[in-house]
Amino acid sequence: MDMQNMDLMGGSLQISTEVIAKIARCAALEIEGVAEVSCGRQQSKKTKELLEMVNIQSPVTVEMREGTADITLNLVVRFGTCIPVMAEKVQKNVKNAVQNMTRVTVSRVNLIIAGLAAEPSDPAAE
Repeated sequence: MDMQNMDLMGGSLQISTEVIAKIARCAALEIEGVAEVSCGRQQSKKTKELLEMVNIQSPVTVEMREGTADITLNLVVRFGTCIPVMAEKVQKNVKNAVQNMTRVTVSRVNLIIAGLAAEPSDPAAE
């Protein structure tokens, strides 16, 4: 687990890259068109929880380089979403959220579209 170290007047502050990744995930999910932050494989809820516990192929990675963060997110988008427009909104929201909450400079927000979520069927039509 990498840490971002900062000196404060009363001591020091360390922010783990896992915290930065969680902030990025939450910020991405706020954007319309993002179905989930995931590597795109269809998994049951229990399987997802197990994979998160053992930290296998995280859908969000944060690399710290010279005090700045490079963030990569794997997204599943909703069918019908204009991906380039949604991607710009995600990049902007993630960068703003991480920088505002942590004061860590975000140099890049890379997105991988790992899957497509079909719109749920209309229950009224059944």
